[in-house]
Amino acid sequence: MSEQDSSSSSSSSSQTAGDIETELNEELESEEGNGKKEKGSATPSLPGFASLRAVIRIKQKYQAMKKRRQEMAFGPGSTGGIPGAPGRTSPKIFTFDCVTPNTFPAFSSIPQKKRKKMRKKRVLFPNDVGRKIVPKQERSRATYCLYLLFVIVFVQVYNAIENLDDHVLRYDLEGLERTLRREMFGQHGAVEGLLSHLKEYLSTYVHNKPLVLSVHGPIGVGKSHLGRLLAGHFRSVVGDTLVLQYYVLHHCPQEADAVQCARNLSALITDIVERAEEEEKIPLFVFDEAEHMHVEILDMLLHVVTSKQSNEYLNAIYLFLSNLGHTHITKHMLQNSSSIYMAMTASGRHSNLLKELTPILRNILEKLHPLWTEADILPLSLLEKSHVMECFLDEMTREGFYPDYTNIERLAGEIEYYPAVAGREYSQTGCKQVVAKVNLL
Repeated sequence: MSEQDSSSSSSSSSQTAGDIETELNEELESEEGNGKKEKGSATPSLPGFASLRAVIRIKQKYQAMKKRRQEMAFGPGSTGGIPGAPGRTSPKIFTFDCVTPNTFPAFSSIPQKKRKKMRKKRVLFPNDVGRKIVPKQERSRATYCLYLLFVIVFVQVYNAIENLDDHVLRYDLEGLERTLRREMFGQHGAVEGLLSHLKEYLSTYVHNKPLVLSVHGPIGVGKSHLGRLLAGHFRSVVGDTLVLQYYVLHHCPQEADAVQCARNLSALITDIVERAEEEEKIPLFVFDEAEHMHVEILDMLLHVVTSKQSNEYLNAIYLFLSNLGHTHITKHMLQNSSSIYMAMTASGRHSNLLKELTPILRNILEKLHPLWTEADILPLSLLEKSHVMECFLDEMTREGFYPDYTNIERLAGEIEYYPAVAGREYSQTGCKQVVAKVNLL
């Protein structure tokens, strides 16, 4: 507050006090004059009664004037009032510029600990405003039902996976893989492709179509050997009665007997699949030398493969072994053998071979008979000289001969090979002559 404002307020308060004193003196003089008039009047009155009335009136006037004085002292612009109370002003704009700790002595006299307790008191909001309360999120009971549903689905899926594993373990595909990698020389890519088909099909018992595989390759690359290995493995797993090895030149050599051979083969397949359905197992049918199969037998097999009458015909594996399309396989191997091609892994070379030869082989086979439209084609590659030497080593070990590498290399050199391509020699007959040469030792 400025000095001008304080001086103006003090002058106004002094003026007000002087007016009140003047007014009080006038009231006293008027009361005295009234008392004299009443004394000099003709109406008789008690001598002490008039003075008592005057004192009461004077007291009432004094109290009223005192009250007015106090109200004026606490009014705007006054500095008077109760001693020790701060001067009150009413500025047009409320500010804290002149507020000092000594301005409010009543609050400054409160001890510091008591002030802290007062600050810590909980602030209560009025009822009309209300306190802001964050709404409590209540969990719906449907959430627990959803969690229960997730648990049930997880248990069902886990149980299904366990059942699939149990079904695959029954056929011991790991043991089959070890056998094929040990016995099939130079065909690791084809072995991986065959095992992938078997794992996918044998992972469950319910199917919408049988598994039909058609293995093609030149002479001596291991087609018949592959059929014998698969038949022997499945006999040890599902039993002898659920495995059929059918050699066309042995079981039906004459074309005139093709119709009767087809009937006998159909009855045999029906009996095997019905027995397999009772035992909940998947049978295996191996048809070697499929290039010599008669049309009647191919028609019957097509009807069996595409039959949708009952489930037992859908749960079966059919393996066809033939040398159909071997010229295209040989030509592709000789023309595409290079340092870059041979630097690839066995699975990479086989995938490349499968990608390029499958359309060509399928086009040739579908013209021969529509049975091959239902089959997955699996080509076998040519064998190199190193693979032929491995065949000699394995056969000599079986026959009890000492594995002399000099002798093995000499025997492998007696076999005919195609002209060397990228430093590699491919055998024209594969391992076909290995057994005969070892028997001559």
